[in-house]
Amino acid sequence: MARRLRSGYTTGACAAAAAKAAVLFAVCGFQPRSVEIPFPDGSRHVFDVHGCQKKCGDADDCLFIASVIKDAGDDPDVTNGAEIMAGIRMIAGPSILRDCVRGPEERIFICRGQGVGMVSKPGLAVKPGEPAINPVPRRMICEAVLEGLGGEEKDIAVTISIPNGKLLAEKTLNRRLGVIDGLSVLGTTGIVKPVSAEAWTATIEASLSVAKAAGVSEAVLSTGRTSEKGVQSLINLPEEAYAMMGDYLRFSLIAASEKGFKKIHLAGMWAKIMKAAMEIPQTHVRHGALEVEQALMLLEKLGAGKKMLRELAGANTAREIYFRLSDQGEYELIRAVCRKAKAYAEKTAGVPVKVYLVSSSAKVLEHV
Repeated sequence: MARRLRSGYTTGACAAAAAKAAVLFAVCGFQPRSVEIPFPDGSRHVFDVHGCQKKCGDADDCLFIASVIKDAGDDPDVTNGAEIMAGIRMIAGPSILRDCVRGPEERIFICRGQGVGMVSKPGLAVKPGEPAINPVPRRMICEAVLEGLGGEEKDIAVTISIPNGKLLAEKTLNRRLGVIDGLSVLGTTGIVKPVSAEAWTATIEASLSVAKAAGVSEAVLSTGRTSEKGVQSLINLPEEAYAMMGDYLRFSLIAASEKGFKKIHLAGMWAKIMKAAMEIPQTHVRHGALEVEQALMLLEKLGAGKKMLRELAGANTAREIYFRLSDQGEYELIRAVCRKAKAYAEKTAGVPVKVYLVSSSAKVLEHV
């Protein structure tokens, strides 16, 4: 029996836990080993505190810092194992603080520290010019800080930092989405579900929102970086137009249509394009491997002769089917598959769609 994948915690939840630990350190004078914080659904969760430190300036203006190590469970999150830090500083009344915003609680300022990005484009949940700390994490940070204060009336600046965040951000889509110089502090529930559909679809939605806010009228949906690279060599669209849809074909087509894009460019390798032609809405293998028999039935409907079908019957994969077709010079049949994928995409989205078949070396083999 396969092992059940383990859930973990979002960056926002870790930031909130670190903030409460730093407040307890500042107010009570002790370094907590663990803290418990509230989650949006009313549940409570305990976090181990990685470390605490105190830094004081000449005017006895002290910064109390605590950190938590992010545990993303079994999700392949680039921030898994990252140190999430919160620095707490008491401030005297209303202040103008650089790289900060007021939290949902008026007397708490939430500030961007090292490794946390800044939003530079419209279309995201946070306004341009603000720290890339999303609304739910902001609320969680404020609630955790208020618990730590225990009723004390103080104005506080909370600076969230991720020491290696700028380097980690290079492995994400942040720059394209308009988050610069670091990572986003994300999370809507506090919990990371391993390899979740929610995370994928949220990224697709965010990408399309940024494209729309940038005034782009055509969206490019690709199944991966190689497919995207192939399309970029042919069409002249700004980087905001590109959205990585992964296996979420139907979801992405509908989302692009609902946001009002006038045309969609759809790019993928042969197996994904063939699944689109077979009208399979989600193209990951776990939602149905591409059976050779089903593929041959499709090719027969598209005009493949009996001799060709017999030659293809011994193929083990979609990739092998493509190479056999190519070796036999059956390019019209390959184009017919692409046209069938186009028909499904246009039926789903309700707008014109151009389909690009891309090779593993990022070469566009067909476009219809």
